[in-house]
Amino acid sequence: MSTFLRPVPEVCTAYFEIHKRVSQLISDLPESAASTAVPHCPQWTLKNVLSHMIGVPEDILNGTMDGVATNAWTQRQVDRHTSHTFSELLHMWDEALDTFQHVLPNIPQPVISQFVFDQATHEQDIRHALSSPGARDSSAIAVAEGFLRDFLSRNADPEIATLANCPLTGFEFVRSLSGRRSLEQIAALGLPAKSVEAFIETAPFDLPLQTVVE
Repeated sequence: MSTFLRPVPEVCTAYFEIHKRVSQLISDLPESAASTAVPHCPQWTLKNVLSHMIGVPEDILNGTMDGVATNAWTQRQVDRHTSHTFSELLHMWDEALDTFQHVLPNIPQPVISQFVFDQATHEQDIRHALSSPGARDSSAIAVAEGFLRDFLSRNADPEIATLANCPLTGFEFVRSLSGRRSLEQIAALGLPAKSVEAFIETAPFDLPLQTVVE
C-alpha cells in the first residue's frame, strides 16, 4: 500500500464530512441559486454539480458503471436529476447514504480515495461559485492530496512522477493538480509548471486561462 494514501476509515469519515458540509451549504440557498454557474465546471450549474456528487454513489449502488468516470457517465447523472429541487436532491443523497455507508469501506484503495478526491474537488468548486470558502484544512483535502501524490508517483513520465514529492502541500497542492489554478499561479507556487501542464493534459479537466481567486 502506498505511503501517500490515507487509511480507509479516515477516507470514509472525510466523505461523510463532505456530505454534511455540502448539504448545509445547499440547504441554506434559495432554489433560484440552482442555476448559479460553477466557474471550474463551466458547462455545469450548481445543481448540475450537486447532481453529479449524488449520482456517483447512486450509480455505485445500482451497478451503473458502464463508462465510469467518462463525460457520458457523469452527464447521465446530471440529466436524470434535471427536474429535482435542491430539497429533493438532498433527500435523495441522504437516502443513498443509508446504504452507501456500508458499501464505502469495502471500495478498495486507491479507488475509494479517488472517489473522495472527486467529491472534495467539487465541494471546493461549489464554495468557489458561492464565494463561501471553507474546509481547506479538512480530512477531505488530506485524502485528496494523498490520492494525487500516489497517482503521480506511479506516472510513467519521471518528470510528472517527481511531483509526488513536491514541497507544496494541502489545499493549494490539490487545487493546482486538479486544474483549478492557472499556469502562472502554479509557477508562482513553486511547482514545475510544464510538468503540471503535462499531467493535466492527460486528466479529465483543463487549466484555467486566467488567475483564479478563491
